[in-house]
Amino acid sequence: MSRQQSNRAGRQIRGPQSALTDFLASHNISANQIRLDADARRRAAEEENGASPSDQQQAAEDEVGESSTVTTSVTVTTWTSRREKDQKVIDEIKASKTYQKRKRNADEDDGDDDLLDTLRRERGPLPGQMDNCANCGKRFTVTAYSRNHPDGGLLCGPCGKEMDKDAPPKKKPAKRAAAGPVGRRRQIQSKILDGTFQLGAKSLMTLCIETLAKNIDLAEDLGDLPQQVIDKIARKLSKHRLLNSTTLSLFLQPTTDEVCIYDGAKLSADDYIRIFQTVPGLKKLKARNAIHFKDEVMDFLISRKTELEDLYLHGSNLIDEEKWLEFLGKKGKSLQSLRVYWTDKHFGDSALEALPSSCPSLARLKACHNQKITGEGIKHLAQLKHLKHLSIDLRNHVHSDVYVNVLSSIGQNLETFSITREINLDNTVLDAIHNHCRSLQKLRITDSEVMTDEDFARLFTNWENKCLQFVDLQKCRQVDSANPRQNPDNIGLCDKGFKALMAHSGRKIEHLNVHGCRHISAKAFEVVFPADGKKVYPELKKLEISFCEEVTDFIVGSIFKCCPNIHELNVFGCMNVKSVRVPKGKILVGVPNALGMVIEGIDDIEE
Repeated sequence: MSRQQSNRAGRQIRGPQSALTDFLASHNISANQIRLDADARRRAAEEENGASPSDQQQAAEDEVGESSTVTTSVTVTTWTSRREKDQKVIDEIKASKTYQKRKRNADEDDGDDDLLDTLRRERGPLPGQMDNCANCGKRFTVTAYSRNHPDGGLLCGPCGKEMDKDAPPKKKPAKRAAAGPVGRRRQIQSKILDGTFQLGAKSLMTLCIETLAKNIDLAEDLGDLPQQVIDKIARKLSKHRLLNSTTLSLFLQPTTDEVCIYDGAKLSADDYIRIFQTVPGLKKLKARNAIHFKDEVMDFLISRKTELEDLYLHGSNLIDEEKWLEFLGKKGKSLQSLRVYWTDKHFGDSALEALPSSCPSLARLKACHNQKITGEGIKHLAQLKHLKHLSIDLRNHVHSDVYVNVLSSIGQNLETFSITREINLDNTVLDAIHNHCRSLQKLRITDSEVMTDEDFARLFTNWENKCLQFVDLQKCRQVDSANPRQNPDNIGLCDKGFKALMAHSGRKIEHLNVHGCRHISAKAFEVVFPADGKKVYPELKKLEISFCEEVTDFIVGSIFKCCPNIHELNVFGCMNVKSVRVPKGKILVGVPNALGMVIEGIDDIEE
């Protein structure tokens, strides 16, 4: 115990003895021994090189300086090993491409020693080595992230951060384009499904609109552009969700009479009020996703002298039914078109009842996704003698007799008749259309589970109406989960109805949709679209025959022959379509193979 105490006492720092000396002593490192080793190395160097006394003194000082930084293990480096390291560095420099290149370009008077010295200075310290900061002179450890000083050398961490603050911001790297044909194909397919795909190069106007949409924050005014171009710009901004309070000002010109908003989700009630303040002569207003088009906006509209002729509101379900009645009573006389979507329970039978007296000039009415409209409200539409376009998509079932009454009163002037998702609609409606409608151009009846093939054939046979341009009879078929392919009663659009339709309107029809009419046989398709191309439908541009199970490659090829101007053909769910030959400039959508969609074929239709 006394020996341990004496050893501990002997290691304590006493007098002028430094902490470094005590640290070395605690690790059994003697300063005297270090001095002796340094003297021995100095004598050995003197004998070998014959150095001068001044050089010996400098070497001694260097050795003492090195000995002061000795840590746990001391590595004795001799002059021989130092020469070997220097020679190794010289060999590496001479083997480098930079040395060879500079040696070829150097003058004859330049020696190898000057070139080596230059390259040595350019070879900075490696990561993990020590160096002096080129700015503040502080000694620091070099890392892979050490910044270079503009005048040469490296910077320590604090000086590097200060230089980053003063340096201009780095440009973000541009986003990489979609890799290879896969990304381009996916983008093309997306455009096809959106209905915006266009064969060939983009027009100059399209490129300008896309450039404007990317830099819309820099735009101050759209100038005197045509309304068609302004509408395309509005669509592009809405697609990218860029329409807000700031960009809305671009479309508000005091001299215009039309404002179209295709995505008003980011607009507030004050923005809608600003529309009526800035555009006093507004005649047509179209607002989709107009969530904040509220009672206060309607109050402001009623208080102004604005006489709207066309009002299109989508998603404005915060307007009370009383406010609708007030608007129709005070502003309905000038209203010629009223289209209301997704208003829940705030636009109902009372609003439809007020239309004949409040809106005598109403020519277009469209009510979709409204939960409060019933057959009682539909009855009052029979009094709208100037109505030409009627589109109904309700959540409450309406008896067929109500539609028959409406058609018998105003059917003679109707140009559009659209009833969507009314499963109980029966043959009496088809008979009323046949007997009263003489000016129809667009006919849509979908999801009927009661109408039969005989009813459709009777509608189109000897019908005095002119040729239809738009026909949509999708999902008019039998629904029986137990026997989905058996149809003994010929429910829905089948062979006779399809043949009668094309015989009546085939010459002028532009858009035909028989999606899901799976009971149309292959023989009926071959009769309507013969392989020899004797029957021609010159105006047909879009044909939807998805989930017609008997459609084959042969039938699709016949369709391309009989429809020379067809632009798009949809065949989703037609599993017998596998390797059809697509003519140039045509679009075939929904082929169930690895390609998914054939954009442009390589075959000529005459082959």
